[in-house]
Amino acid sequence: MPEHSAASRLRLSGLCFLLQILNILLFAVLVRYGPEGSPGPCPSQLNCGRGKPRSGFQQPRSQGVHIQVLLSFGLLVAFLSRYGPGSAATSILMVALAIQWAVLIQGTLHSFLNGKIYVGAQSMVSADFCTAAVLISTGAVLGRVSPVQLLLLALLEVTLCTLNEYILLSLMGVSDSGGSLTIHTFGAYFGLVVSRLLYQPHKDRRKREEQQNTGQQGDVSAVVGTIFLWIFWPSFTSTTSAHDTAESWAVLNTYFSLVASTVATSILSPVLWEESTPRMVQIQDATLAGMAVMGMAGEMLVTPFGALIAGFLAGLICPLGFRFFSPVLHSRLKIQDTCGVHNIHGLPGVLGALLGTLLTLLATADTHGDRLELLFPLVAQGSRSVPYQALLQLSALLLTLLLAALGGCITGCILKTKMLSGSPDAPPMENSVFCEVAEEEGDPRASSKELGTSTLV
Repeated sequence: MPEHSAASRLRLSGLCFLLQILNILLFAVLVRYGPEGSPGPCPSQLNCGRGKPRSGFQQPRSQGVHIQVLLSFGLLVAFLSRYGPGSAATSILMVALAIQWAVLIQGTLHSFLNGKIYVGAQSMVSADFCTAAVLISTGAVLGRVSPVQLLLLALLEVTLCTLNEYILLSLMGVSDSGGSLTIHTFGAYFGLVVSRLLYQPHKDRRKREEQQNTGQQGDVSAVVGTIFLWIFWPSFTSTTSAHDTAESWAVLNTYFSLVASTVATSILSPVLWEESTPRMVQIQDATLAGMAVMGMAGEMLVTPFGALIAGFLAGLICPLGFRFFSPVLHSRLKIQDTCGVHNIHGLPGVLGALLGTLLTLLATADTHGDRLELLFPLVAQGSRSVPYQALLQLSALLLTLLLAALGGCITGCILKTKMLSGSPDAPPMENSVFCEVAEEEGDPRASSKELGTSTLV
């Protein structure tokens, strides 16, 4: 066992070293600071910032995105008492490497000029968005992969997520500023397919309650995570809005959706689980679901009651998914969704895409005014009809699901290789690095409890 643990640590250290040296070399050769951070507009030769030009550096917005990715998403997995601390540490490591790789991949597609990649503040924000999709996928495979496998998953998903984003936003002209498709839907179903490919019957005999057990520490992390979601997610959704004037719609609609989804979950939770009040983890899930549904529709909705309806539906879908869909995923489809990303991100993301398609059909100059040109410039110019734009929005959902499934299959097959997965009969410590498990059965305080950080087996 010590040999296995030492080998696992060396694999992680060696992979991190190689990846960081590679990033440094690529940055030295290719990456330069561009004019995006200047007060002037982005040059026409560069496709800055997810295909939508923005003005200069805006610290509050980018800061909110960084906080969301590093803290709120990290605390999303920290509520698991067995895997939480170790997975949170690994999440930060994934973010550190994935952001660098995302800047390179996104820069190649959006801001490559004369053999150089020009980056600015919006480049980092776009990289954060892509990293958020990776962290969502992590919630589906948590407990079934090692840190080395997680890092490789992050690199592969960043590449495929960037490709999906480029096709949808730049080539097809789809509006998805808050990421219902590019972040929530892609990240959720990519992770679910990887989880299915990594299915191992001998490990899945363990009780799911053991892997998803939460304790007092989990409740505390859920409280902190939920508070940060309430504070920063509206700015996260509106960061890449088509224009500054559309930001207020995205922020307000997100808040309305948030409050409605929280109330909806509070209605269903006592009925489904026979509890007097909903637990904090359920409120956290409702918060994520209510905001995921606003990713595409946030800057399109023109009435507050529409955002309330969308959030209310998302808040109903989330607990219903945990109560009825998750057992089917596990028993029939052999998908172990550790953090429930299918209910928190996947289904609300699909609902948000369908809502965005409906709102596109209703988009007119009378309802949107000058903002129609910001949301759908080709429609405002008359070169694209409203029904055709709506068809593209719906096609983007199908394309995202297809690319997520194909990417998840490829990634799962790579992670299943013997070199990365280890021996099926090996003890859990073989695939763990952040692990300190009590082994002294004589100590009653140590039995069936972790003493330190958790393991990713």
